[in-house]
Amino acid sequence: MNFEPTDEQAQLQDSVRRLLADHGRFEQRRAAAATADGFQRSLWRHLAELGVTALCVDEAHGGFGGGAVDRLPVLQACGHALLLEPVLSSSVLGATAVQLAGDAAAKARLLAPAAAGRLLLAWAHDEADARHAPCWVATQATQHAGQWTLTGRKRHVLHGQSADHLVVTARTDGAPDAEAGIALFVVDAQAAGQQRRGYRLVDDTPAAELVLDGVAAQPLGDPRDDARARVALQGTLDAGLAAVCADMLGAMELAFELAVEYLNTRQQFGRLIGQNQALRHKAAEMQVGLEMSRSMAMAAAIAADRPDASESAADLLRAKLVIGRHARQLCQNAVQIHGGIGMTEEYAVGHALRRIHVLDQLFGDSAAQAARLADAWAVRM
Repeated sequence: MNFEPTDEQAQLQDSVRRLLADHGRFEQRRAAAATADGFQRSLWRHLAELGVTALCVDEAHGGFGGGAVDRLPVLQACGHALLLEPVLSSSVLGATAVQLAGDAAAKARLLAPAAAGRLLLAWAHDEADARHAPCWVATQATQHAGQWTLTGRKRHVLHGQSADHLVVTARTDGAPDAEAGIALFVVDAQAAGQQRRGYRLVDDTPAAELVLDGVAAQPLGDPRDDARARVALQGTLDAGLAAVCADMLGAMELAFELAVEYLNTRQQFGRLIGQNQALRHKAAEMQVGLEMSRSMAMAAAIAADRPDASESAADLLRAKLVIGRHARQLCQNAVQIHGGIGMTEEYAVGHALRRIHVLDQLFGDSAAQAARLADAWAVRM
C-alpha cells in the first residue's frame, strides 16, 4: 500500500501550511486566544475558502466527500500551527455526526452552511461520570406533543460558547451506560432553557460546560432507530480520534523542529549544545518516536475509514495509545532541551506540550486506551 499523500492531498496541505504561515503565526494565535471567541474569525473564513471546513461533508451538500486519510495531511498542518479554530469541533465532529445520523432535511439545513464555514457546530457528548466510556449518556430526551426536549449536563464542549448549533447525545431509554436508547439531537444555540459557561483548556482551546433544562431539540433522524444512532455515535468518535492523532502528529513535528533548531543555534561555553552527545542521542530518540507516531496516525486514519474491518477498533485504540505516549515524551524532552525558555508563555514549545496534554485526554488518554484494549482482549480469551 502507498502511504504517501496523493497530489491533491499534498497540494491542500501545502496551501493550508502557507495560509497558516501568513495568518496563523504563534503571535497571532496568542492574540486570538485573548479574544472573546478564542480564535480568529478571519482565519476561519480563509480556511473555509480553502475547503478545510468541507472535508467531512459529502459532495451532495457542498463538501469533498473524503475520509480520514484525506483529512490527515490537513489536520497535521493544523496541529503544527497549534490551531485554535474549530476544525475538530465543527468540521470533523459536528459535521460527521450530522452526516451519519441526520435525515435528508437535517443534512440540507446544516451541512451546506457548515461546509462553507458560515455555521459553527459543536459536539456535546462528554459527561462528568462517563470516564471516556463511549456509550455513557445520562442526558435525558423526552417527547411531549410531538416536541423533543433535553435535560442534562455536558462538559468539555469544544467551541461550545461560539457554536450556532450543538449536536447533543441524549438518552431516550435505558440506564446511563446502556448501549441502546441513545439518540442524537440538534439544539439551536439561542434556544431557551440552556446555560453555557465558557472557559479555556490548558492549551487555550475554547470550551464550554452545557446545562440543559427542558431545551427544545430537533432529532437527527429517527430517535427510535438505535442501530443508526450507534453507528453515527461510533463513527463520529472514530473520526474524532483519528483527527486527534493527526493533530498530535503536527504538534510533535513543531516541538521537534524547535528543539533541533535550538540545538543547532544555542551556544554554551563556546560551542553549540547540539554537539553534546547526550543531547544528540535524545534528539535521535525523539525522531524515532516522531516517525513511529507518523505511522500510527496513518493507521488510525485507515481504521477510521474502514469501520467494518475486524481490527479497526483496536487499531484506533493502539494508535491513540502509542501516539499519546510518544507525544508526551517528545514534547517534554523538547521543553527540557530549551531549559527555562521552554516554559515561558512567549515561546511556542511549551504550548505544544500543553496541546499534547489536551489532545491526549480527548476520547481517553493513553491509560484509558490501554484499559479498553485489555478489556477487548479479555473478551476474546
